[in-house]
Amino acid sequence: MTLHDPRRFLYREALDPDQAKRLAARHLAGCDDGELYLQYRGAEAFGFDDGRLKTADYNTGGGFGLRGVTGETTAFAHANEISAAAIERAAQTLQLLDPAKGPHAAPPPRTNMAMYGAEDPLSLVPFAQKVALCQQIDAAARARDPRVAQVSVGLQASWSVVEIVRADGFVATDVRPLVRLNVTIVAKEGDRRETGFHGLGGRYLYDRLLEPATWNRAIDIALAQALTNLQAVDAPAGEMTVVCGPGWPGVLLHEAVGHTLEGDFNRKGTSTFSGRIGQRIAAAGVTVVDDGAMSERRGSLSIDDEGTPTGRTTLIEDGILVGYLQDRLNARLMGVEPTGNGRRESFAHAPMPRMTNTFMLGGQDDPAELLGRVKDGIYAKSFGGGQVDITSGKFVFSCTEAYRIRGGKLAEPLKGATLIGDGPTVLTRVKGIGNDLALDEGVGICGKGGQSVPAGVGQPTLLIDGITVGGTAA
Repeated sequence: MTLHDPRRFLYREALDPDQAKRLAARHLAGCDDGELYLQYRGAEAFGFDDGRLKTADYNTGGGFGLRGVTGETTAFAHANEISAAAIERAAQTLQLLDPAKGPHAAPPPRTNMAMYGAEDPLSLVPFAQKVALCQQIDAAARARDPRVAQVSVGLQASWSVVEIVRADGFVATDVRPLVRLNVTIVAKEGDRRETGFHGLGGRYLYDRLLEPATWNRAIDIALAQALTNLQAVDAPAGEMTVVCGPGWPGVLLHEAVGHTLEGDFNRKGTSTFSGRIGQRIAAAGVTVVDDGAMSERRGSLSIDDEGTPTGRTTLIEDGILVGYLQDRLNARLMGVEPTGNGRRESFAHAPMPRMTNTFMLGGQDDPAELLGRVKDGIYAKSFGGGQVDITSGKFVFSCTEAYRIRGGKLAEPLKGATLIGDGPTVLTRVKGIGNDLALDEGVGICGKGGQSVPAGVGQPTLLIDGITVGGTAA
């Protein structure tokens, strides 16, 4: 390995690449499938609040996960020490598996794609420059408007190197940078205080975030939201026509529909969409895809955490269910091909089917014309937190920025608006699809089974005929 080979972070202790292959071959030979997963990760986070640096965290770590799969049974062990001795100890767990009865699963297809270089965002920019960026953002935000009462800036980055080693000699390596900037502004007018937020990031280096145009735009969006919310009135309640804006509102699609299209839920029959391939599940024109091979997107990876190359998977095409998201285990048991969606939070977790960047494709409608169709309704521009039952798709989402629609035009801003419903029903009530597809700006975190992974969402403007709106006004 050369000096600039990121694999040196994996093989710098009591293990070398040839040993890793021998250990995988010996201990996984009796399994249907499985891998030795090695990972090194460095991460840092800065928290700037009330005009000063409040937190500055930096940590590095690494380890391995050894997984053997026979039939439907998985044996998994992990340790935060990358050494032959630790892997030998972990391999004792695999002895609990029954011997494989069929042929070994074929390795993932090879790929020459490497979405990211070896550059580490943590080390390329000095500590003082990162703190100075937070200071600049804080000062600029406070200078924007006298109503700005508080500014919080969050700056985060991580750099991860992973390697998948299989019993058949297959080895795949991926380097994964990730950066993020959050700006939160509290505006005060009289006794009223309201909050605005904007975040952005992706799989690139800090240089993008250091550009004044980038962080000034984050300030502008967060401040505009805070000032809008200062004028907001109580949201109405009841079933209403809802127009969802483009981009980040796709998080509703991600949560309420995306999880129900993951292979494990459908193999086990616990998803509302189990066994419904080829059936209409959404309105005409609704096409939903998952694409993990989009450059620099937060949810993108060169390979998934089993070594399968990522790509675009169509899930719903013109309203018809055409596919699920698959890892290797569920794909094998369902008799289909993996889709490159086997993901894990870290070496200490086993992979499972997960979304990458999931979004609805754009349609033919002009967004202004969609708004003009609505005599009385809600325009949901941005969402905050929500709760979702990922097997049924039932959801409750709170709006962080919303407006009343009156006579086809945006009217007063609203506070306290929540959208209540279920994903499968919402899909059938889509009455208009804008031509303005947008992806979120890189802040998504997806949770499932106790694991969190970065993910992307997106959609065009959508006109939905009938969602229950929970509000505080009659």
